[in-house]
Amino acid sequence: MAKHARDSNAQLSPSNKRSRTTYAIFSPNKVATQKAAAAVDADPPFLKLEAAIEDSVKNSAKGEALSLASSQAQEQELPLIVIFALSPQDYIAHDRSARRIDFTLRNLTKLKTSLADLNIPLHTIMHTPRRTMADRIISMIADFGCTSLYANMEYEVDELRRDLKVCELAKYEGIQTTFVHNKCIVEPGVILTKDNRSYSVRNWTRDKSAVSDINFSKVYSPYQRSWLKELNSNISHYLEECPKPKPNSVSTRKDEKFAALFDTPIPNAVEGFELKEADSKKMRELFPEGEESAAEILQRFLTTKSRTSQFGAVNPLAPGAEKSSKASRILTYDKDRDRADRDSTSRLSVYLSSGVLSIRECVRATMKLFDSNEVEGGRNSGIGRWVQELAWRDFYTCVLVSYPRVSMGRPFLEKFSAVVWEDHQAPEDSETADKHLNREEDGEVLRRWKEGTTGVPIVDATMRCIKEMGWVHNRMRMITAMFLTKDLMFDWRVGERYFMEQLIDGDLASNNGGWQWSASTGVDPCPYFRIFNPYSQSTKADPTGDFIRHWVPELSKLRGTDLHNPSESAAKKLGYPLPIVNHAEARSRALRRFKNPGEQ
Repeated sequence: MAKHARDSNAQLSPSNKRSRTTYAIFSPNKVATQKAAAAVDADPPFLKLEAAIEDSVKNSAKGEALSLASSQAQEQELPLIVIFALSPQDYIAHDRSARRIDFTLRNLTKLKTSLADLNIPLHTIMHTPRRTMADRIISMIADFGCTSLYANMEYEVDELRRDLKVCELAKYEGIQTTFVHNKCIVEPGVILTKDNRSYSVRNWTRDKSAVSDINFSKVYSPYQRSWLKELNSNISHYLEECPKPKPNSVSTRKDEKFAALFDTPIPNAVEGFELKEADSKKMRELFPEGEESAAEILQRFLTTKSRTSQFGAVNPLAPGAEKSSKASRILTYDKDRDRADRDSTSRLSVYLSSGVLSIRECVRATMKLFDSNEVEGGRNSGIGRWVQELAWRDFYTCVLVSYPRVSMGRPFLEKFSAVVWEDHQAPEDSETADKHLNREEDGEVLRRWKEGTTGVPIVDATMRCIKEMGWVHNRMRMITAMFLTKDLMFDWRVGERYFMEQLIDGDLASNNGGWQWSASTGVDPCPYFRIFNPYSQSTKADPTGDFIRHWVPELSKLRGTDLHNPSESAAKKLGYPLPIVNHAEARSRALRRFKNPGEQ
């Protein structure tokens, strides 16, 4: 142990796009074979990490890594340093968008300043290759003389494997490791089916013979009911507000090991993921960085009315918000949540997926709104409906942990892996591998879907919104995902990848869950025979037509049915493309292929 032992809170955040420039030679396999995925399912890396943590001095904890690290540092009168690791190869492997990386860097810049005010250095490193990230982290903190490492747990397979290596190397160096359940309100392993409710995460870890017997609830509704019951039975545990970090001694700034860390800059961009200046400026306006901005956006959702002027590419903190104790957006959420023609949603997804805003803070805020002692999670209120949406985040994270194959490019329902798609993203060694997977240019149909020129107004409006904003209403995501996978019969992984490459709020668990739901291949999916009619969905999601007219200006003069499903003559007159596919014929094709996977 060094004379001055150090605590380190490391927010290890790897997790993008196709190969670029310096990283062009890195070309990871993004879809595992069924055999390889089954092997990981049989021996989940989450259980391995839990076991590795138990074998070390410290165990997994709940809360915030930074808060816990600060508490230990204060107790032992030691300096605290914060490390954030950038891993370009992971961004390539995980199709992370340049917009989300830019958002992360903007928030890191803000965080570095606020931590420096507390005499806490935030040091950012950029590391390649990703396979040696753990070595780099442990080597660095060992050089700093650290004896404890705290990190927020990430649940994807690659991240869990990385952190397993971190534990292994840390143990060898005599460094205590504590991985913290921070992403979810109710951490993975707690909500199980009725027959296995006695299993806790700890029991699950220690009794590996019981792993095959664990039956995580694969249907959302019973999961959500159990989630709400568990949460309300121990609110103080699950919704505890973690203390803010305490300041280091001023002497930390003069320490020869740490002084330079205060001056190391946060990079402006990651090579290969640079935003164009216009897009960068737009993202700053639409998604302002910082905890303060996130908190204000949350408060506006809780206390102010919906405004039609706010549903497009505008600053969520624009002036003119009208407070209301009876008609705020959250109070009308149960009725208006599926409408794209007004700002009926919170737009907090980017802050939640990036960790700028805690999901626990969102739930605490709903309780404070009505001075309630319990969490409202019913279907008949705006607050309850919104809390249910937050619970979906926990649900899909639990899916990643319980069935890690879904983060390896596999369908949850393997029986649908044989469905014949018009475009594949299959394993290279698979008999169904498609030579078009790695082509540099999209085919005509896929290109039109991405550009929003399919001839189906609600789909086109959605795709243009994504391209412009890097975000779109969740109902619109479902509609366009269903259109790609059922009407166009494109492999869901093609759409999943494109969303991750474009969205500023891209989150593997939620994005994968949403796409597999739409494709009927996932956990608790939309049944394959239930196929959205994009035209009827359009009238429900955009009853005024404002969303379509805003994003598809070619149709700005149309109203009513003609707007949602333009006639051939109207489309030609306005220069709008005819539908790329006949929905009735496409529906029949999808039903045939899903009913008999493998048939053309």
